[in-house]
Amino acid sequence: MSEQIKGLIIPRKKGILLAVAVMTAWGSSSAWAEESAGVTPFTLGTVTVNATRPQIGEIGEDQVASVVTAKDMQQFNRDNIADALNLLSGVTISHGQKNERRVSIRGFETTKVGLFIDGIPVYIPFDGAVDMARFTTADLAAIQVAKGFTSVAYGPNTMAGAINLVTRKPTKKFEGDAMIGFGEGNERQTQANFGSNQGQWYVQGGVSYLESDYFRMSSDFVPNAFEDGGHRNNSYSKDQKASFKLGLTPNATDEYAFSYIKQEGDKGQPTSTISNAQFWQWPYWNKESLYLTTRTALGAKETLKVKLYHDTFDNATNMYKDATFTALTTGGTGPSIYNDKTDGGSVELESTRIKDNTLRVFAFYKKDVHHKDDSSGAPRKFDDMQDTLISYALENNYQIRPDLLISLGASHHELKSDQIYKSDAVPALTLPGKKTANDFQAGLFYDLSSIARLYTTVSKKTRLPSLSDRYNTAFGKYVENPNLQPEESVNYEIGYQGTLWKNTKAEAAIFRSDVTDKIQTWYPNPNLSCTAGTNVCQIRNVGEVRYDGIELGLRSQLTTQLELGGNYTYLDPKNVSNPTTKVTDVPKRKLAVHALYHPNDATDLVAFVENNSTRWASDTVELGGYTTLNLKAAYRPMKAVTLEAGVNNATDQNYALANGFPQPGRMWFANGIYKF
Repeated sequence: MSEQIKGLIIPRKKGILLAVAVMTAWGSSSAWAEESAGVTPFTLGTVTVNATRPQIGEIGEDQVASVVTAKDMQQFNRDNIADALNLLSGVTISHGQKNERRVSIRGFETTKVGLFIDGIPVYIPFDGAVDMARFTTADLAAIQVAKGFTSVAYGPNTMAGAINLVTRKPTKKFEGDAMIGFGEGNERQTQANFGSNQGQWYVQGGVSYLESDYFRMSSDFVPNAFEDGGHRNNSYSKDQKASFKLGLTPNATDEYAFSYIKQEGDKGQPTSTISNAQFWQWPYWNKESLYLTTRTALGAKETLKVKLYHDTFDNATNMYKDATFTALTTGGTGPSIYNDKTDGGSVELESTRIKDNTLRVFAFYKKDVHHKDDSSGAPRKFDDMQDTLISYALENNYQIRPDLLISLGASHHELKSDQIYKSDAVPALTLPGKKTANDFQAGLFYDLSSIARLYTTVSKKTRLPSLSDRYNTAFGKYVENPNLQPEESVNYEIGYQGTLWKNTKAEAAIFRSDVTDKIQTWYPNPNLSCTAGTNVCQIRNVGEVRYDGIELGLRSQLTTQLELGGNYTYLDPKNVSNPTTKVTDVPKRKLAVHALYHPNDATDLVAFVENNSTRWASDTVELGGYTTLNLKAAYRPMKAVTLEAGVNNATDQNYALANGFPQPGRMWFANGIYKF
C-alpha cells in the first residue's frame, strides 16, 4: 500500500498511483487545516492512472497537483466551480456577453475541455458549453483537473483536458455541515450537507441556495450613457441545488451508488458599457440528473465498473428591446427555450492479472437531444436535433521497474447524426455522414527518489464538432456545414513534482500543444463582420494554433503558524494559420500568491493576490492587465463553529475579462459555518 514520508504519500514499488496530469496547482494544506477539512471524496467518481488500485477513499498525494480540495474552496471562498478552478495554474477565467463564467485550460476554451461529475460527462448538448458559475461547490469534496495528458477513462472530447467534480461520501455514522452567509449586493446564501455511513450502506445529501441582487462596480469606473456605475445593471443571479446519493457496499470490493442532482437558476446579463448591445435575461437555467455508478469485483484480478446517466437541461432566454427590460424583441427572439437531454453510459473492465500491469478496456455510449422553441416568432420556430456518440478505449499501465512506469492509451470515437431539423431552414438542413476520430497517448513517469518525480507525456486528442458548430445559422449570418470534421491537438509535456525540503512542495512543467483543423469562423470578406445576405459566414476546419507554456508552483509550511504558496503560468499562443488573427481571452502571464497565517488555534488570516497580464478581446481590442487582492479573517469560538468575514478585490480594481463587461469592484462578505 502506501507509506507517508514528510507529509507526502508515496506508494510502494507496485503501488505507484500517478496523476492523470501532474501540474502546478494548490495542494493539500498544512496539518492544522487538513484536520478541519473533514470531507471525503466519492471514489467511484475519481479517475486515476494507476498500476494497482488506490485505497478506498483516497485521492493520492501525487494527484494533489491537479486537485482543488473542499478545504481550498472554503478557505479561499470559491462558491462556484469557475472561481475554484481559477486557483490552479494554467487556468484562465473568461466572462462574456451571455454572462457565462467559463474557463480555459492552457489557452483552450471551455468547449475543448471535458466537464464531468463523478466521471460522468456534463455539457449542453447543443454547443458543448457550460456556464460554470451555475455549478456551486457546496456539495463537492474535490475538483480534479487533468491537462493535456488525460486518461481515456474520461471518454471522448477531452482535447485539452478534463475537469471532474467529485462529490462527497460519508465515513461516519452521522456527519455534516451547515453555512449561512451575507455579502455586498444583497447577497445571501445558505447550504447544508449531511451524511451517514452504516457499513454496508451510506447516504449523502445536500442543499444550497445563493442569490444576489447585483454586484457593485469599482469606484474607478467612469459612468457613461450605457452604465451609470454603482450597482451593475442587470447583474442579478440566483442558484439553488439539491443533491442526494444512496450507496451500497456489500463487501470490501463492491460498491453501487445512485445519485440525484437538481439545480435551478436564473440570471440577468449585465449590459455592455460601450454600446447598445443585447438586453437578455434568463428566467430559468435548470439541470436535473440521475446517475448510477457501480464497481464489482470479478474474482481477485478483474473489476467491472458501470456508469449510467440521464441529464436534462432546460433554460429560456428573454431578449428585450432596451435596458428597461419591458418589451421583448420581435421576430422570434424571445423567449428562446431549450429543452435538451442526454442519456448514456460506460463500461470499464480492469485486469491486474499480469504482474506489475493494469489493463483497462472501456466502451462509451452517449445520446444527445436538442429541442429549441422560439415562441414569439410568427410562425413559431423549432429545432429538433439528435446525435449519437460511441467510443471504445484501451489503457495499459506497466511498472517497468520500481521507479519507472509507462502508461499507454488508445481510443476510437464515432459521431452519428440521427436527426437534424430546423423549421426555418430553407433549404432543409443536410443529414451528414458519420464522423470518426482516433486518439493515442503515452506517458513515462520516473521517480528520482521517494519524494521526487520526473515525467514526460504526449497525447493526440480530438474534439468532434458540436451541433452548434455544424448547424447554428445565427439568424442567417452563418450557413450550415454538415461535413465539419473533428479538430485535433497533439499535446507534449515534460514536468517535475517533488518535495524540495521538509513541508515544501514544488511543481514545474513545460508544455506545448499543436492544434490542426481548428473549428472557427470563416469570413467571405475578412474585413467585415458576419451579416445575413451580404457577408454570410461558415464554421470551418481552417485554424492551426500553437500553445507553448510554462507552469511553476511552490507551497511551503514555513512554520506551524505560516504557510506561503504561489503558482505562475506563462502562455504564448500563436495563430499559425493566420498570424494577424489574435488568440483571444488568454493572458500571457498569470501569477497567484497566497499567505495563510494561523496565530493561534482559533484564528486564521488569509490573503490571496492574483495578477493577470493583458489579453486580447478581439483582433483590435486589448484589455489591460490587473491585480486583485482578497482578504479574510476566520475565528473559531468552538471547534465546530467558524465565523469569517472578508473582502474580495480589496483594492477596488476596475478590470474586465471581456470588452464592455467590467468585473465586480470591492465586495465584502460574512459567513457562519457549523460542522458536525
